[in-house]
Amino acid sequence: MADITFITKDGETQDVVAANGANLRQQGLQNGVDIYTLRGKLMNCGGYGQCGTCVVEVIEGMNNLSERTEFEKRKLKKKPDSYRLSCQTIVNGPVKVRTKPQ
Repeated sequence: MADITFITKDGETQDVVAANGANLRQQGLQNGVDIYTLRGKLMNCGGYGQCGTCVVEVIEGMNNLSERTEFEKRKLKKKPDSYRLSCQTIVNGPVKVRTKPQ
């Protein structure tokens, strides 16, 4: 099982339990986590890695996530290595992420 802790911009936390191999964005949305900024809510691509609006910062557990995809490498090339597109990230163990890190 993958324990996911989402930390909001305000510092509030929400814990989610998911099966290994779960998509980070889908788990967040299914559990009411506000992943998107206003811009992202208006123009997100629906999880295809094209818009780059579902960025999260990995605080702990980077080793429990899938490798960055080619979409992520292009969209996040000027961002820290701890930033991921939640729509492209597969969770395989405990992880703690901050939503809306920009």
